Amino acid sequence: MHHQKLEDYRKNKLDEMTIAELQKELEAGKLTSEELVLMYKENISLRDKNIHAVLEINPDALLAARVLDFERKQKGPRSKLHGIPLFVKDNMDTADKMHTSAGSLAMADHYALRDAKIVEKLREAGAIILGKTNMTEWANFMSDKMTNGYSSRGGQVKNPYGPFDVGGSSSGSAAGVASNLASAAVGTETSGSVINPAAQNSLVGIKPTIGLVSRTGIIPLSHTQDTAGALARTVEDAVTVFAALIGTDPEDEITGFAEPFKNYDWQQHLKRDGLSGVVLGLDRQLFKEIPDDQAKAFEAAMEQLRACGATIKEVDIGVDQEDLGFAVLLHEFKADLNAYLARSNPDHRIRSMGDIISYNEEHAEQMLKFGQNLLEQANGMSGNLTEREYVEALERNRFLAAEQGMNKHLRQAGADALLLPKDFGCNIGAAAGFPSITVPSGLTESGEPFGITFAGQAFDEPKLIEYAYAFEQAAAGRRRPS
Repeated sequence: MHHQKLEDYRKNKLDEMTIAELQKELEAGKLTSEELVLMYKENISLRDKNIHAVLEINPDALLAARVLDFERKQKGPRSKLHGIPLFVKDNMDTADKMHTSAGSLAMADHYALRDAKIVEKLREAGAIILGKTNMTEWANFMSDKMTNGYSSRGGQVKNPYGPFDVGGSSSGSAAGVASNLASAAVGTETSGSVINPAAQNSLVGIKPTIGLVSRTGIIPLSHTQDTAGALARTVEDAVTVFAALIGTDPEDEITGFAEPFKNYDWQQHLKRDGLSGVVLGLDRQLFKEIPDDQAKAFEAAMEQLRACGATIKEVDIGVDQEDLGFAVLLHEFKADLNAYLARSNPDHRIRSMGDIISYNEEHAEQMLKFGQNLLEQANGMSGNLTEREYVEALERNRFLAAEQGMNKHLRQAGADALLLPKDFGCNIGAAAGFPSITVPSGLTESGEPFGITFAGQAFDEPKLIEYAYAFEQAAAGRRRPS
């Protein structure tokens, strides 16, 4: 950088700074949001050529930062996110000069007409949308052969820690934050797409209960399971972003569940003793095929949990992930995506899932590196959600995952939450629509990031945050990539 003060700050101080630490610098006048954006853009230009986490930079980010700096001097900060640069995943509508494509070249020239509700809320909080992140194309529901983090528009996101799986589908959001290209990011999850990349990139990931966060303006996969979530380097940062996303939305009826959390003080749950007296359920059937080095890392994490005052109890939650209904996603994808595309910018040529498939066939060399068998299967559904296969799968998910697994069996065992290594078993909470939080616990012997996940029942976020924060403070498992 030409400005020596900023170059010194970027090289020696910026990396791993928390949102709270940045706010102190901004409040003290030691730093401006405009300078913060400049430094993160410098990091992106230097580091992202090897990671491919960022699809595009918001061309108005610097201007937004300058305005927010002026507003801070005139009125003070709007929230804990005032002037903080964040990434959003490429499936979230932004009414600006950036595209919204779900990673697909078929949507590469698509401009949304308005912000997604959660993007609107972030801007209202004073956050700066720094850029859009790469992702596994169509939220990893284009082909069952596609590698995590690949998109035709952005190429392959790479894990900044080495030759490891980067995780999907919020791959770029995770790799970008892990590499200190932004303060935090917002990803989306249908089944593991926040938890998995968070664990693979030494991050905290919060996947909320369905209904706390609006889905309006997010390219969908499944209205039953989709939700946005926070990715950050610390629990406190993730909670700060998560809190800004919560709220009711008249266009997304299920967000009526968010009303009790209006103006809720989430910071009260950052407790160092949050694991004292807690009983964590452990169902080993959910991770029978865990690699040896990860199993060893998980055993070490459990010892740390016990040292924090938790009891770990073997349980049987009575459901295997294979019992859950894949058909729910298969049927809802067509119905939900077609509805989104039909309401999208009328100038855009792609109006249905069929149009996407046709585009991919016409540009097969670029688009069909991994095929599109899942898109084709989904497009074969009626889109009316009347098929018996779909209804039966929906009922099975609700009964086995929610009523039996996460509710009845956990309660009967006297467990406060379910403990998982990384994202093993996370499909159960996803099918139930229940929350999960993953926290870094260190690296395996091969240098791969490893984390543990706390999964709870509906609206258990306050408890899970306490468990996650207490573990984080004791384990200090976050590692910066070299």
